Amino acid sequence: MAFSVVVLISGGGTNLQALIDEEKAMNRAAVQGGEPCPYHICAVFSDRKDAYGVERAKAAGIPVEIVSPYAVMGREKASVADAEEKRLAISQRVLSLAKEYDAKAIVLAGFLTVLRGSLIDEYKGKIINLHPALLPKFGGEGMWGHHVHEAVIAAGEKESGCTVHFVDAGCDTGKIILQKKVPVLPGDTPDTLYARIAPEEHKALVEAVKLVATGSI
Repeated sequence: MAFSVVVLISGGGTNLQALIDEEKAMNRAAVQGGEPCPYHICAVFSDRKDAYGVERAKAAGIPVEIVSPYAVMGREKASVADAEEKRLAISQRVLSLAKEYDAKAIVLAGFLTVLRGSLIDEYKGKIINLHPALLPKFGGEGMWGHHVHEAVIAAGEKESGCTVHFVDAGCDTGKIILQKKVPVLPGDTPDTLYARIAPEEHKALVEAVKLVATGSI
């Protein structure tokens, strides 16, 4: 039986789509004698109800759970809660749902909520995150999406890329699993740099999830 993972998203879900496509392609090939996909996406959790990745999951027939502050805490509590309270509430809900779906690992694919609490301990070594830069540079609070690419260009870096790492109690501080590199070219904008990195993100995340699913790391 394939290794069950939940994928956590906040936005468009292009990396989620890469995981969906690889699972489908490998399982189709398995009918002809190839190896089946070692992982199975058992659910997708989103901290934004209007994230387009939710539609990608639904189109693929994958169950979706919304773990936004309002959905988890209720509108009244969420409206007065601080950021740390929201993070903890979302993390506890992710832990509860992951257990309900019998998930063996948790994959953060553009998930913007920093995870906290017992989730980190109970899934230690089984939570991985994709970061759009070469950690340990350009990580931490506020370093996501175009903010990362802007910082890389402003710093005059000659290369950038993406990192898949284990999640620990810090922010982008867990052990690195793998990285993919691309050059930063003269005249690059955050958009052009992202366009070069995005295909490498897809490959890196698929590769890393397979490593976790097969027990290779």
